[in-house]
Amino acid sequence: MNKNRYYVLGIIVVVLLVINAVCVRCTRVDSSEVGIKFNKLSLSEQGTLKATPVTGYVFYCPITTDVHTYPIYVQRVAYPSFTVNTKDAAIFTMDPTMAYYLNRDKAIDVFFKYRRDLEDIEMGYMRTVIYDAYRVAANNYTSDELMANRAKFEGEVRTMLDSTLTSEGFIVTEFTSQITPPESLRQMIDAKNAAVQAALKAENEVKQAEANAKIAVAKAEGEAKAMKIKADAEAYYNRTISASLSTLIIQEDWIEKWDGKLPQYQGAATPLINIPK
Repeated sequence: MNKNRYYVLGIIVVVLLVINAVCVRCTRVDSSEVGIKFNKLSLSEQGTLKATPVTGYVFYCPITTDVHTYPIYVQRVAYPSFTVNTKDAAIFTMDPTMAYYLNRDKAIDVFFKYRRDLEDIEMGYMRTVIYDAYRVAANNYTSDELMANRAKFEGEVRTMLDSTLTSEGFIVTEFTSQITPPESLRQMIDAKNAAVQAALKAENEVKQAEANAKIAVAKAEGEAKAMKIKADAEAYYNRTISASLSTLIIQEDWIEKWDGKLPQYQGAATPLINIPK
């Protein structure tokens, strides 16, 4: 009898352990996540979702209940490139990158509506919203207008994304994109830029030549003025020397022709020769 009793007791313990393993589970919801504990029997396309937000250690019965988690920190997504058309049918390629986070208060609504992980929502619903925003905004521009107003274009796309995604519970923190024009337009832009650069180069060369010419003129004028000043100084010097030497030259000539005889008489009209010492 005791043996049978222990046997039955062992069976009961095993059954309880199995029931506990099947019917009771525990999971931990991190502080960087939001947990959604929901009744699986109420989750249907037409039904309502009985769910509550949870955090920390959560016990639940996997037969009727489950816990889904979403990260609430910033997610960064680099989307594959896609094309949109402008008003004049030019095809532009867009390479968007977006950073966002999930609004904790909207987590239950997001799960009830999409019932997917964030990765699936990013590549499904969010990508469609981004594409539609680009498509609608691009239809308001010609190709030239889009290239000239890229910042304005991206601002309009961002405004549409904020309006749509925020209402769904996704808060956009950053949105950037690389806008690539069609090859024909890119070649035209490159040719235009080359022409502008050539014109600027030619203008700079003209300005440089004018500057060099002005420098040369200024240098020549300076040299001419210097030569004139030098010539004037030499002329003045010569005039001064000539004036000072003329009397001496005359007297020297008299001395050379004098025969050594003094005049025999001296009158008032007779000049005296001033023989320098």
